[in-house]
Amino acid sequence: MATPNQPSQAHQVQIDPVNFAAKLSLIHDHWQPRVIAEMNDYQFKIVKIEGDFEWHRHTSTDEAFLVLEGTLRIDMRDRSVLVRAGELFVVARGVEHKPYAEHEVKMLLIEPRGVVNTGDATSARTAENDRWI
Repeated sequence: MATPNQPSQAHQVQIDPVNFAAKLSLIHDHWQPRVIAEMNDYQFKIVKIEGDFEWHRHTSTDEAFLVLEGTLRIDMRDRSVLVRAGELFVVARGVEHKPYAEHEVKMLLIEPRGVVNTGDATSARTAENDRWI
């Protein structure tokens, strides 16, 4: 916990660049996003994924997926999109979706602070929020 003279980690001024590869090397599990930076009320989270996720939606926010390595498939009820390394896709608020990775995918998520990874669904894949790495 922060003292009155020391900001919480979430509000510290970032003085060094964030190296995606270095941060990703510290992650040894799948589907557990870690915060690497914050801007205003938005968090930048890195995650490794493999296999199927849960069908879910975020009713109050869009969700951005930036693939760093691998190929991500995002299934929606009316279509699927492939997002390859170096590509970004935004799922609009309220759209039910399910990420899938045949092989491990490393990506950056951009979303408001406090967004639960499983949205309106609760499952074994629901991750703890505000985990910094």
